[in-house]
Amino acid sequence: MDLGSVLRLKRKEKKMTLKTVAEKAGISEGFLSQIENNVNSPSVDTLMNICNAIGCNAAEVIEKAQNQERIAVIRRSDLSDVDIPHVGFATRRFFPPESRRTIDSAILIIEPGKSIPARKGVRNSQEVLCVIKGSLELSYQNQLITLNTGDAAHFFTQPDQQHITNNSKSVAVALWVGTI
Repeated sequence: MDLGSVLRLKRKEKKMTLKTVAEKAGISEGFLSQIENNVNSPSVDTLMNICNAIGCNAAEVIEKAQNQERIAVIRRSDLSDVDIPHVGFATRRFFPPESRRTIDSAILIIEPGKSIPARKGVRNSQEVLCVIKGSLELSYQNQLITLNTGDAAHFFTQPDQQHITNNSKSVAVALWVGTI
């Protein structure tokens, strides 16, 4: 059960800080952070105090945690109707942010001549990029690596020194996975 991500989502929906909720619930900010990151589990009393502090129903939180998706599938047919915005790329993520703990993943669809930026604010992370269709160029540090259909790269995230570009004449599709 992923109780922590549900509590984090509820807290953020109410635009409340960790500090505010922790103070109202009578626990430390660090302990609340551990609960939200599923490092620690609250007692029933503590869960009730956190829910009261946020202003949500504990039973709803538990039900939502029990009913979270455990598997996500993106079918090829789901990609055929992708509406690519003016930036020239679209992502189809497998799970919403509140359900991601260790890794993030997406299908990337990139128009010819367009680039996708690196994730911002990520440290000590790793990424895997696998080209499913077409070709992409991975600019990484001082290297320019061409990846064609079936090629993959595994690299340590360097946000200021990397980007992915489609320099071909057709739409490229890739599977991207990154640690959080």
